Amino acid sequence: MKLFRICKTLVITLLAVICFAPTAWGFCGFYVAKADTKLYNKTSQVVIARDRDRTILTMANDYQGDVKDFALVVPVPTVLQKEQVHVGDPKIIERLDAFSAPRLVEYFDEDPCNSVMYERLPAPASAPTSGGARASRDEDNSLGVTVEARFNVGEYDIVILSAKESNGLETWLNRNEYKIPRGAKQLLQPYIRQNMKFFVAKVNLKEFQNSGSQFLRPLQMAYESPKFMLPIRLGMINSTSEQDLIVYVLSPKGQAEVTNYRTVKIPSDAEIPVFVKNEFGDFYKSMFQTSYTREDKKVAFLEYAWNMGNCDPCSAEPLNPEELRKAGVFWLENYPSDARESAPFRRAVVPSNNVFITRLHVRYTRDKFPEDLVFQETSNEQSFQGRYVLRHPFTGDVKCQAGQQYKQSLTKRFEQEAQTLAKLTGWNIQDIRKKMPVAQSNSRPWWQNIWP
Repeated sequence: MKLFRICKTLVITLLAVICFAPTAWGFCGFYVAKADTKLYNKTSQVVIARDRDRTILTMANDYQGDVKDFALVVPVPTVLQKEQVHVGDPKIIERLDAFSAPRLVEYFDEDPCNSVMYERLPAPASAPTSGGARASRDEDNSLGVTVEARFNVGEYDIVILSAKESNGLETWLNRNEYKIPRGAKQLLQPYIRQNMKFFVAKVNLKEFQNSGSQFLRPLQMAYESPKFMLPIRLGMINSTSEQDLIVYVLSPKGQAEVTNYRTVKIPSDAEIPVFVKNEFGDFYKSMFQTSYTREDKKVAFLEYAWNMGNCDPCSAEPLNPEELRKAGVFWLENYPSDARESAPFRRAVVPSNNVFITRLHVRYTRDKFPEDLVFQETSNEQSFQGRYVLRHPFTGDVKCQAGQQYKQSLTKRFEQEAQTLAKLTGWNIQDIRKKMPVAQSNSRPWWQNIWP
């Protein structure tokens, strides 16, 4: 994107002028690493493109077993028809992840004897405070289960069910060879009481082989409902460990937030030791776990919030209109004219060309997250990113009083960085100090001024 190239050029050519200006300190520097979902062994990813009551939900699959055993049961607010379901492009999830991932940036101190630059150096940042056999129609009725719709999309066989009670629904799913965990009926009942329907999918092995894909592709569904929520409780059945969920909310308005749990910004804009450049993945995992524990393990963390027309610093180019369409954004008006998707996925006539992304990271367990996630859109367009700063000290000779003061200040700065890192991660402060450089005075003996 042109804007991305301009931003990159400015960072490279005007670093000395821009990066030390206090007003530019918030977002500047060389992007050097990102903390994307590859850091975690198993992470669910969901994209929610929403405007008013219209939603396109994209669910990325992290299923790692035999595809013949795959079964997906998702409560949905309304009966979906075939035209409302689509098989998505997994690369779009990767693009959203790369664009919004927490990032590491680095700065390089200028010669402190350049008085203009030295006087404009910002103060160090302080530590953050914080399918099978079919059951007969009669059997279905006796169980209180109604097949509202049945169709195939791509490599998936899909049925839309309504049910009167959870025992009957669980029995129907088992009889029809959907391999769901034991104990599902307890978590299905609340959705039945809310009169929700059940989107049930399994893999059509023949179509999967014909697709040539090695992995299950994401499923997308379009619907209208005042409910802005994401069911997560079914994913907790028989789960004994914490689960990570990344939610990308795309909106024409501004930030999205969770309403039934606190939404907390991930610690950001911290100056940390330079050696973390080679350990950024370990750093971020430790920092996230420390923050998660500190918040009593029951918050949603905001990792990124930004208008998708730009970024600073960019860890990936912003998505183009075609990519945004594939991500489910339906309110843009400049999609390619040859985009030929089914009706719910065509360009909607909505007077907006804005796409604001909110990246939320939830680590959840049954005891800490007894409710599904409920969201709300806001008009808050304030930008935020999980961003961590490396400041490389100037290593050349200094021959001025300001330079001597700069060299003397490094000891305190390095210790502050060590303390910040220890507080963020819980790492041992002594181990951190061993990896850090020792500030060296660069003053010359007085006699060398006459005996070079």
